[in-house]
Amino acid sequence: MEKNNKSREAITLVLIVFVLGVLIGGIGDHLWGLRVWGSQPHPMTHRDQIIDDLTRELNLTPDQVKKVTAAVDQKQAEINKLYAPLNSQRDQIRQQGREQIRAALTPEQQKKFDAFLEQLDAVKKRENTSE
Repeated sequence: MEKNNKSREAITLVLIVFVLGVLIGGIGDHLWGLRVWGSQPHPMTHRDQIIDDLTRELNLTPDQVKKVTAAVDQKQAEINKLYAPLNSQRDQIRQQGREQIRAALTPEQQKKFDAFLEQLDAVKKRENTSE
């Protein structure tokens, strides 16, 4: 009987150490990510990356860079115009999904979910204004 109790205690101790390791590791990773990635400058936009890659790979002259940039911008504007009618439908579908998720959560989880969505929306807004 005493052997079973010691075995249970040992298993419990191992599980506690494992859970604490996971928690401490997760917190450490989060804090490290905030420190390292949070301080880095914003990455290039997709548009800027394309133009930079083309400039480097094709050895474009400054005049060619201007023409390529104008072409990319013009085509992106045409694509945005094409998708503009779908934006309201996309937003409506996104909102319905969020409401379904909120319905499955407790009031405390809903608060955290709302905060998460605020951060997500802020990131998307920054990405859309930088492109």
